[in-house]
Amino acid sequence: MAMDVHLRELRYFVAVADELNVTRAAERLFVSQPALSKQLRVLERQLGFRLFDRVPSGVVLTRQGAALLPAARDLLERWGAGVERARAAAPAGTLVIGMQTAVGRGLQQEALRRFRTAMPGWEVSLRLVGWDDPSGGLADGSSDVAFIWLPVPAGLRTYVLAREERGVAMPADHRLAGLAEIPFAELRDEPFIALPPAAGALRDFWLGLDVREDEPVIGVTANTAEEVFEAVTSGLGVVLVAEGNARLYDRPGMTYRPVKGLPPGELAIAWREGNATPQVLAFIDALRQVTTKV
Repeated sequence: MAMDVHLRELRYFVAVADELNVTRAAERLFVSQPALSKQLRVLERQLGFRLFDRVPSGVVLTRQGAALLPAARDLLERWGAGVERARAAAPAGTLVIGMQTAVGRGLQQEALRRFRTAMPGWEVSLRLVGWDDPSGGLADGSSDVAFIWLPVPAGLRTYVLAREERGVAMPADHRLAGLAEIPFAELRDEPFIALPPAAGALRDFWLGLDVREDEPVIGVTANTAEEVFEAVTSGLGVVLVAEGNARLYDRPGMTYRPVKGLPPGELAIAWREGNATPQVLAFIDALRQVTTKV
């Protein structure tokens, strides 16, 4: 005999057993009394025995109905608990973090650990964004937060994580590599590795336009950090770089020297103005805790 009983039918059975009145049970279940009576008859036919007997006040459980009731309650409770466990196991969502360069500096891992503690169930996705999008993916909504270097486009809020001196990365056999510190004036005629024109003010900053009046010589344009440092080691030009990034991207054939006369670069976490979602605020707060501790 097939026993293809649905959870809905078990809920109907338990509700009528609780109320001992089909009309009251139907109101509790938000169904019509005829529909409930029909479903009970279907269930009884499937089971092959009656669950209720009619009495003047409503219904009473038969002996078989009373014997089945604890199992029906148990099944419904177990199903409900299982659904809750399944919901809890599913991620609440994904925080997308855009980045244009490696972050390092003891910031990212510790902030992620604190974020996961504050937002259990949330996943994190890290995505590399080219410099042709100076917003780090925030402008088109493809990132929720972004590690980016100042200056940033309009419409973004920032919290500065690190201020670092700008130096120069150059081929290891460069004519200026023997100097311990290089005056910026010595670099004016050098070909520079430039960010793409779409990077706007960020491109200008890393070409040193904030301290020079002449137009820089552009050796090559690069869209990612890997492209930049590949161009340097290939002898295509020099590039201004933050001190921390010079350590993160150290490679054979390239050397880094401090440069005199340049204001520092600033690494920040950025987010869209008005975006006060719990996950964004939790990640920013995690970074504030990390930088305060450092």
